[in-house]
Amino acid sequence: MLDAFITFAPTPLSRATDVRTVQPDEKKMTGFIFKIHANLDPKHRDRIAFLRIVSGTFERNKFYRHNRLEKEVRFNNPTSFLAQDKTVIDEAFPGDVVGLYDTGNFKIGDTLTEGEKMQFTGIPSFSPEIFKELINADPMKTKQLEKGIRQLTDEGVAQLFFYRIGNRKIVGTVGELQFEVIQYRLQHEYSASCRFQPMNLYKACWITTDDKVALDKFLKYKANDVVEDKDGNLVFLAQSEWMLKIAKDDYPEITFHFNSEFKTAKAVN
Repeated sequence: MLDAFITFAPTPLSRATDVRTVQPDEKKMTGFIFKIHANLDPKHRDRIAFLRIVSGTFERNKFYRHNRLEKEVRFNNPTSFLAQDKTVIDEAFPGDVVGLYDTGNFKIGDTLTEGEKMQFTGIPSFSPEIFKELINADPMKTKQLEKGIRQLTDEGVAQLFFYRIGNRKIVGTVGELQFEVIQYRLQHEYSASCRFQPMNLYKACWITTDDKVALDKFLKYKANDVVEDKDGNLVFLAQSEWMLKIAKDDYPEITFHFNSEFKTAKAVN
């Protein structure tokens, strides 16, 4: 069955970046992180970043450029997965998925190259559709909750936002089930208890502008509606479609982004 799958499956495809399109038959290695999983093995509290190879040959112990962090990284134990089995590999090729043990250096969308400065596109952080405030149900486990919610939202299934004043947090997802999953994993993987308070919000929009005066004015009059994401980027939480339209009309100097892909492109440039 696996041989037949290989025969009929499409070959690796080209993929766009912010500067050019990368072809799978190029000699130099490129790839991007498309998934992160915390506590894949709960006994070891490991965190795995999954790298998809786009071009070239990925080699164990070879240095690659982490474009967002602008530093060289290498991996002693790159791993392939087949069901529950893990195998350390020496090489990987276009289309392959490699598991990289991660101490917190990676985010979804991060690009690895052999030195070229570019960022693969089309891997945005989504704008949530359901918002709930995270309530700590056990103040004695505050540190565990802080660590857990940050690591779980790093996996990309939920967005985490912070009020600019105080320690209140908002979790945004595209489905109700994700809140149940987060609550369960916080309890069983981090020994942290929480509950979620529903919020009546329409959309999260990342905001950017080169006009500091306009931004200061926006932050003054929309103080209760602006939060920050985990990277410190400003996010406008629109209460309705009409409120979002009014904000756009009143502040034409400000750009409203409906996903956070603009951040990674900006970081590389």
